[in-house]
Amino acid sequence: MSVQVWTYILVAITFGLYIGIAFATRVKDTRSFYIAGQGIPPLWNGMAIAADWMSAASFLSMTGLIAFMGYDGAVYLMGWTGGYVLLALLLAPFLRRFGKFTVPDFVGDRYGSDALRALAALTAILISFVYVAGQMRGVGVVFSRFLQVDISTGVIIGVFMVFLYASMSGMKGITWTQVTQYVVLILAFLIPTVAISLQQTGNPLPQLGFLNVVGDLDTLQRELGFTAYTAQTRSTLDIFCITMALMVGTAGLPHVITRFYTTPTVRDARTSAIYAICFIALLYTTAPALAVFAKTNLIGSLNDRPYAEAPAWFKTWEATKLLSFTDKNGDGVIQYRPGNALNADKTPNADSANELTIDNDIMVLATPEVANLSPFIIALVAAGVWPPRCLPRRAC
Repeated sequence: MSVQVWTYILVAITFGLYIGIAFATRVKDTRSFYIAGQGIPPLWNGMAIAADWMSAASFLSMTGLIAFMGYDGAVYLMGWTGGYVLLALLLAPFLRRFGKFTVPDFVGDRYGSDALRALAALTAILISFVYVAGQMRGVGVVFSRFLQVDISTGVIIGVFMVFLYASMSGMKGITWTQVTQYVVLILAFLIPTVAISLQQTGNPLPQLGFLNVVGDLDTLQRELGFTAYTAQTRSTLDIFCITMALMVGTAGLPHVITRFYTTPTVRDARTSAIYAICFIALLYTTAPALAVFAKTNLIGSLNDRPYAEAPAWFKTWEATKLLSFTDKNGDGVIQYRPGNALNADKTPNADSANELTIDNDIMVLATPEVANLSPFIIALVAAGVWPPRCLPRRAC
């Protein structure tokens, strides 16, 4: 079967599964809607937290950023990981012990100020809007490619799906849905990465296969005029400041904080945090390897190749406008070089020899196609990235 058919099948199966879980766990009382009745065991809550944390930003964007930024892209890996540790060990358990369901409630009661309560509520709303915008963009990218619709239509589809199952079962249903989402997501990330690692290095462990390829990518980038992949181009102070900003920012994500209210006890909340770290580590230790494999595959497949001989996946992604070729010298050959192929107004950049424009967010989705993996695996990646990890009302 084709990629398109497999995508329809897997997305339909996962959507049906999520809706089925939501229907089976639908709630009628406020306590279950907001905090799942505080009856979620630590193991499953840790898995749900991991699904929350490993949203479209982690699944799609982080790998793309590391692929194109190289060593400097590690700030996102360190910042988001450190932010979770800060949240899980130093913030969430104390909020839970205080007995309030939300950060605004905690701030308002702890400091006896309605003004601070309102400020905390406004901050949570702003964080949620910014966060959800990124998740919905990720869904739009997926549907743009695999359901053959534009990004705006893809976002509308994603919003409808999330609203449907979130409004039905609240936090209780969302928790069990996200346990399922974690399994789908991690399989969708690990299976193609292991396959590509075997293909490029003969090693089934991407973390070890990565060591065999990164030196080749360094050499390849230098030959094309890029900075070495492993070279540090930002100052140490810059890296430190960005990492700290990411840590503090992600530690305040309201939908993740709310997760720690769903366990029976404070001790269970701490235990679920440890489980979540282990579950998150599966993806976060694999992302740098996938980034290197993806960048190496992409350059090898496209650079100095006649446009007329470009693979089918290239033409498909071109139609989404997330990948584009501008033949500035008229030789009909794709040339990938440092610099931007297009200016901000989408006109060709005459000062750059680069003719290829690539959106960071397509790297995870396109890599299985670039590596010529089976249509099932390609479709599995599409199923893994949706729906965006977002919780209802107070939490998001």
